[in-house]
This record gives sequence, C-alpha cells and structure tokens, in this order.
Amino acid sequence: MTRNSSGGNMLEKSAFLLDVFTPDGGAYRLTELVAATGLSKPTVHRLTADLVRLGWLEREGARYRLGPKLFELGSLVPRRRDLRETALPFLQDLFEATREIVHLGVRENLEVVYLERIHGHEAVWLPSRIGGRLPLTCTGLGKAMLAFSDAELTERVLAGPLPGLTPFSVTDPERLSLSLEKTQVSGLAYEEQEAAEGVGCVAAPVFEGGSAVAAVSVAVPVARFRPARLAPAVRTAALGVSRALRGGAG
Repeated sequence: MTRNSSGGNMLEKSAFLLDVFTPDGGAYRLTELVAATGLSKPTVHRLTADLVRLGWLEREGARYRLGPKLFELGSLVPRRRDLRETALPFLQDLFEATREIVHLGVRENLEVVYLERIHGHEAVWLPSRIGGRLPLTCTGLGKAMLAFSDAELTERVLAGPLPGLTPFSVTDPERLSLSLEKTQVSGLAYEEQEAAEGVGCVAAPVFEGGSAVAAVSVAVPVARFRPARLAPAVRTAALGVSRALRGGAG
C-alpha cells in the first residue's frame, strides 16, 4: 500500500517500510521500496541503512529482505511462544504419522500467521514460512479458525472482496460461506490448490476457553492428497493441543 510521504515520524515510516515485506514478496530493491511506500528515496535509503544495522533487515547485493532480529523478537512474544511450545509435541507426532508438511497458525486480523512448520527434506514448495502471513480464506488453517470465529468477523470477511492467491482460490462469498458451514459440522477445513497450485490441505481448529485460538494442518501434493486418510491424524493433533492448553495433558 502506498503511503503519503509527507507525514509520520521515523518510527511510523519504518513500520510502513517493513509492511512492504510479505511471505511471497521475496527481496526488494531500493527503488521498489520507494515505489511501494511512497516515501522519498533519501528517506528509504536512510531507513534501510538503519534497519540493516539493527538486524531488522538484511542486505543481499542490491536487494533487502527481513532480517533475523525480527524473528527473534517475534519468538519472545509470550502467548505465541507458549502456544507453539505446547503444540510442538503434537505437531511432531502428526509429522511422524503423515510425513507431510505440518503447520501451526494463529489468526491476526484477516490473516494467518504461521508459528511453526515441520517438513522433511523433499517438501513441496509452499508460500508459508514461520512468521509469515497468508489470507485467512486461502488456507485450510484460516478456514478452520474462521469457521469458529464470531459472527461479526465472518460477516466482515464475507463482505469481501476475497483475495485470491491462485486460480483455485475461493473468491465467491456464497461458496466460502458454504465451506465454513461444512467445517462447523465436521470440525475440519479443506483447501485444494487455493494457497499454492499443486498442493492440498486438511486443517482443524485448536480451542481454548471455547474459542478457536489456532489451527493445525497438513499440506500434501495433490497427487497424493487423500483427505479421508489425513483427517483423523489432523483432528487428533488439534484435539491434543486443545486438551494441553486446558491443562489436560500429563
């Protein structure tokens, strides 16, 4: 989103700059950051130099990408750190049972934020990464959480517009609404090639205190995507995390 370069202090401008970076955006040249933020070239040059020095960005030749310091800071957020640590044994069990890519995600506004990703040496390419974000409606994780969110959020999402990451992404509100209703009945969300072509996903919500606070998923190449085979393992992992959050695991 282009920002007005005339207002805002340096902290706000730094936030504008960091907002440009997305899970599928890769690295950016200085001129691309100038165009994306609407800030002046001298300002962006100064900000990138400061952010590289702080470790919030890192430079590779003429391009900039998010730096490791941001992910270190993110890992210090207690609530998410505790959730990840609680879920990790169940995620590892799910990976051992399926040998496919396993995700843990939480909702932040209208996006999924990935807290964990477990995969083998020959994992298929996916736009997900730890700390990255994707639209709720394009992912199994997002649909699993959205189906058990409050009506106000669901109505806001269905009011659109619905984003599309691939030609298979659901951008019709009625179709999405029907999918969410099915998830409410089954407790499982399905996504096929909506976040990345060639990949399908089964997800289940994680509950704490009666509300969905996270979701667990398995992502599989469509050539071997068998939802009925994957669903029990995904459901078991999500239930295990939910029980552990309630203090029921011993």
